[in-house]
Amino acid sequence: MPEDGAQNRENVSALTESLVSPGSEIRQVRKARRMTLKELARSSSVSVSHLSAIERGSANPSLETVYRIAEALGIASDWFFARRSGQGPLEQAYVVRKQNRRDLNRLYGEESDTLGLTDQLLSSSIGGTLCMGIATYEPNSYRPGHPMYQHEGEQHGYVIEGELVMRIGDEEIVLRQGDSCSFPTSIPHNARNDTDRPCRLLWAISPIILPKEVVLNAGNKQ
Repeated sequence: MPEDGAQNRENVSALTESLVSPGSEIRQVRKARRMTLKELARSSSVSVSHLSAIERGSANPSLETVYRIAEALGIASDWFFARRSGQGPLEQAYVVRKQNRRDLNRLYGEESDTLGLTDQLLSSSIGGTLCMGIATYEPNSYRPGHPMYQHEGEQHGYVIEGELVMRIGDEEIVLRQGDSCSFPTSIPHNARNDTDRPCRLLWAISPIILPKEVVLNAGNKQ
């Protein structure tokens, strides 16, 4: 039994190390972008075989290769090297300390002034079937509707602080502190903060779809 326990610990350690590797991070973003290996290989000028090996963790990419892959995915290369703290591999892989939260605006490719919110990733990765984050809507800010937010799946939200006007389909609904909502993401939706105080929204969404090109028209309110 002790030998089995040691083997299990080694297996868990190997698994968690693979989950936090740059190759795994690359795969997560590629899948969220809905890109195939072949499409990313063509855009980054990296062979399919080499890219596959990088994602599996069996090949170490050069910095130049990482830069090319990041550019093809529309993100800064340091996204693939997330800050992770903790004494053990499980803590490092699955726990996100407040100071290590990742800025999702960088993944969206939009500043908060354009997007209408500041978004932080609370989940340890975007590699699962669901991810969780926290959005901050500044006073009198507006998040336009966009196809990025409209796809098959579901979204859940909980207002931690402040007040938010959610437009779901043809209805406008005021959410206040302690209120929550859940709806299919196939329904057109957007949000705005009409107050003079920030609003913080805890959210979860599935599946994880983050298109490479996000073009928002902040002046076209629905």
